[in-house]
Amino acid sequence: MSAGSVSKINLVLSLKGRAHMTLELKRHLAPKTVGAILRALPLESNAHMMGTSIAFMDTALTAGGEKLRTQFKKGDAGFMASNGSICFFLEDVTSSKPMTLVGKVTSNLDALTTIKPGDIFSVAQDCT
Repeated sequence: MSAGSVSKINLVLSLKGRAHMTLELKRHLAPKTVGAILRALPLESNAHMMGTSIAFMDTALTAGGEKLRTQFKKGDAGFMASNGSICFFLEDVTSSKPMTLVGKVTSNLDALTTIKPGDIFSVAQDCT
């Protein structure tokens, strides 16, 4: 885990072989959900797009909704409890499905707009 803050955890989000981003999870936003994600690391799954505004990865995580919301800003990372997906918002969005805000993509967000069929997302601890 990153040094400095117990509440903010920096992870590496990558599109295998193509791009690396920093994913900052914020424990204070959703302690149970963030804890479940951290315990499941490393995560790896197919990359998908929902329209042009949301990139997401399916996971086997089971966590209930926590502090659900439908409004998200560009860069936000959310967890959709209904199907265990981690979603990354490429623009400001009002979602029809309530999700748990878990953090933010803090670098290279534009790389998510280049997702192609067959791309693989991975989320792992930042070892720097």
